[in-house]
Amino acid sequence: MRSGSEESVPLHEEFIYCCGAATHVLKCGPWKDLSKDESKNLPRLLFMIIPGNPGLAGYYRTFIQALYCGLNQQYPVWVVSHAGHCKPPSGMEMIEDTDIKELEDVFGLNGQVEHKLNFLKKNVSKDIKLVLIAHSIGCYITLEMMKRASELQVLRSVLLFPTIERMAQSPQGKLMTPLLCKLRYVLYMPVYLLSFLPEGLKASLVRFALRGMKTCDESSITTSINLFSVDCIANILYMASQEMMKVVERDSTTIKQNLKKLIFYYGTGDSWCPQHYYDEIKMDFPDGDIRLCEKGLRHAFVLDASKEMAAMITDWLQDDLTKL
Repeated sequence: MRSGSEESVPLHEEFIYCCGAATHVLKCGPWKDLSKDESKNLPRLLFMIIPGNPGLAGYYRTFIQALYCGLNQQYPVWVVSHAGHCKPPSGMEMIEDTDIKELEDVFGLNGQVEHKLNFLKKNVSKDIKLVLIAHSIGCYITLEMMKRASELQVLRSVLLFPTIERMAQSPQGKLMTPLLCKLRYVLYMPVYLLSFLPEGLKASLVRFALRGMKTCDESSITTSINLFSVDCIANILYMASQEMMKVVERDSTTIKQNLKKLIFYYGTGDSWCPQHYYDEIKMDFPDGDIRLCEKGLRHAFVLDASKEMAAMITDWLQDDLTKL
């Protein structure tokens, strides 16, 4: 199902305000505008990526290019950053300079759900069907979107390494919760000092931090430089602190109502959603499409396995796409 070279894929980049917050959007394919006011030649389907945390669109650059090519370049593939997780370009502030407050607490977990719904409402025609591909906390956000906006024409939701329950009780959650909820402000000063380093030195530090990987996506290196911004880190850690407090019980009601639309993909060594979470949801929903990774992919698959993940997803969705 693969065609074309990923290097030649049309990729459009935008920095916009959504709900008053700086938002980075990457659009793969020739379609730049999918609003109802555009021409009649709108595609029937949009693949939209809901990122994890950090919710930087750049981490998914290789992933959306590979997915677009795997889909024979027939459908647009977009990724929308979380509100306030990207460093805005020069001349653009993190929060829009306006007296109108579009959304209270846009950088919080609830705000990020409304942020994605608002983006779809303003930028995508209601006639276009959606495939939502979510990663990590993006899976929680996606289930909330489906719960709050049942009018969305969701063909499928693919939930990758889903952090949808008991985050603070997970092995990584037990380690990170005290830091995120009580000590996160301590991290701001070192980030502030590091922000003055030259860009080349920042990139070198990122490469050093990721040195244990055999291969590392180059776009992950450049994207990680955003993490030297105090504003970005503050919003990322604030959202993470809310995840620990709010992502407690699995929303089995929403899952049951949308079970035929959902694909779950759990990791075998994932310290954010350990394997017994997979065992339990598999037991509760025996008819669901709930898969366990057999390839040893890491939770942060975008760092080194974007192409492999994109290839799997295109295979999973072939039957759905042939019915369109």
